[in-house]
Amino acid sequence: MTRNIESSKNDKKTQETSSESTVHYIDTTGPAKAYIRKKSFWAKVRDLRLSIKISFLVLIVLALMTIFAEWLAPHNPYEPNLQARNNPPSLTHPLGTDYIGRDTLSRTIYALRTSVGIAMTGVIVGTLLGATLGIAAGLFKGIVDRVVSSLIDFFYAIPNILIVLIGIAVFGTETWVLIALISFARWHSTARVVRGQVYSLVTVPSVEAAIALGSTYRRVAVKHLLPNLTSVLVVDMTMKFPALIILESTLSFLGLGVQPPIASLGAMIGDGRDYLISAPLIALSPSLFLVGLVMCFQIIGDWIRDLSDVRQFD
Repeated sequence: MTRNIESSKNDKKTQETSSESTVHYIDTTGPAKAYIRKKSFWAKVRDLRLSIKISFLVLIVLALMTIFAEWLAPHNPYEPNLQARNNPPSLTHPLGTDYIGRDTLSRTIYALRTSVGIAMTGVIVGTLLGATLGIAAGLFKGIVDRVVSSLIDFFYAIPNILIVLIGIAVFGTETWVLIALISFARWHSTARVVRGQVYSLVTVPSVEAAIALGSTYRRVAVKHLLPNLTSVLVVDMTMKFPALIILESTLSFLGLGVQPPIASLGAMIGDGRDYLISAPLIALSPSLFLVGLVMCFQIIGDWIRDLSDVRQFD
């Protein structure tokens, strides 16, 4: 009887040891598996540099100001009040008034919308024009490539401000003329980048196969080239916007851009240069808006360019 009890105990211990060995057994014959935990959107946001976070926040605030200018502006930006000329900041006028009594804050908000709208339109139109000509030069090659390359070199040889000044002298100072000239001023930089990228993409086997199978150039451009050019175009647009808004502000500062009574950042700076001592906020407020906008776009543009640069992962 005692032997039976001892044998049963030994059997239980053997089962326990065998089960423990089964639990802790690790199969090392198969390939190793890597478990990658994907970061959430907010985790990625927390990992961004402080300067990028601040730039995004500033751009969101400025974008909301341009969209909801009618509701955010405390006063009519075009209504003068000669009895309140060059007043200092107050509860009624947080940034004071200008030389004919107009509210500076309201005019700055509307000026921001005007300058951003003109520059953004110029970026979109210039990118479309440059991308179209760059794709055509890279796909068709031959005489098309030579003509486009000659135009690119020609526009690189002439300063942008000179092209715009000649266009204003010929066509006038209407707003649509200013938008067209600003759009036409920087198309060549986009065309040059896109042309180089297309020359590399047409040697990819998938693109070569599509052309060999008889796909039209339009289908090749839309289905095979544009998806691979998206990151390049986004970086180009982000870096181009600061240059175009500075160009628009320069022309308005010289009196060759947006004409009164429409407010723009450059025009407000030009109007306030004679009152830097008595009423500095007339020129200082649009200057700060312009500097902040350009700096934020430059920081975000550098960040997007670094993200799209594959060499940093080598």
